[in-house]
Amino acid sequence: MIGIDIGGANLKVVDEHGAHIHYCPLWKETSIKEILQEYSSADNAAVVMSGELADCFASKQEGINFLYDAVRNVFPNAKFYGIDGKFHTKPVSQIAAANWLVMADVLRFKYPDCLLVDMGSTTTDIVPLNAWETLKGQTDFIRLKTGMLLYYGLLRTPVSSLIRRINPDGNDILLSTEYFACSGDAHLLMEMITSDMYSTATPDSCSTSWNHCLRRMARMVCADVHEVGEDLVLQIAREYVNEENKLITNAVSSIMKKYGCVRIIAVGIGSKFLASYLNAHDLASEMGTLSDAIPAWAVREAGLRIV
Repeated sequence: MIGIDIGGANLKVVDEHGAHIHYCPLWKETSIKEILQEYSSADNAAVVMSGELADCFASKQEGINFLYDAVRNVFPNAKFYGIDGKFHTKPVSQIAAANWLVMADVLRFKYPDCLLVDMGSTTTDIVPLNAWETLKGQTDFIRLKTGMLLYYGLLRTPVSSLIRRINPDGNDILLSTEYFACSGDAHLLMEMITSDMYSTATPDSCSTSWNHCLRRMARMVCADVHEVGEDLVLQIAREYVNEENKLITNAVSSIMKKYGCVRIIAVGIGSKFLASYLNAHDLASEMGTLSDAIPAWAVREAGLRIV
């Protein structure tokens, strides 16, 4: 059996050989069936999804139906994990956005007193592993209200969604609201990630090099780098990271206090970043690259339990 996690931007597969991450933006002409065919020798698939929210679909149910059909075309007996904590064999509404819950389902036994923080390319999930019965049934809308879902990730978040101005010399400079630069640019310029870790499409479809990241970030103040200087451009990146740090720290602190969690474990492609300022245990230290594809690993583990 393989585990499959279908997000809006990435398709992740875990099999007996490890984790495999494919950039697969659903809002473009997607190759999801072709990617899945690479794993068709597997006996079956356990699946979790969040890609049904992609805006190429008129509704979440349309997205569910599309992803269900794509998987079933390759794995006719695939089973889909839902926010009720159960597997389903029909495209029911419960299988929308259950990737975070299956992580809790599998990890809660080993880490019963922990808060799980998962930073992916697009979002950050904050999940108290000691609250299983409370977690079941929560949609993304509910988690946005409770602070358990933050739409800020390591790579794809627009810079203007988090900071609106900088103040380099005592005078405010407003930022553009265009999608000129993203969190991947900020994290690379702050040397928190390397170019090869910047694995999604860039806002201008150019490279992930230092100079291209600088160029995109300068656009946030409607300028070229030589007009305003590299220091000011780096300040935009620094301000973004500082605000991101405060936002996630405050949300984590609030959820920890509410549920009485005593430790934090970090997973996802941003786990090293999280561990550095949350005093968290980075599961990558024991799971390796599987930590970058935890939902796919977890849904496979959950599926193997019921085989």
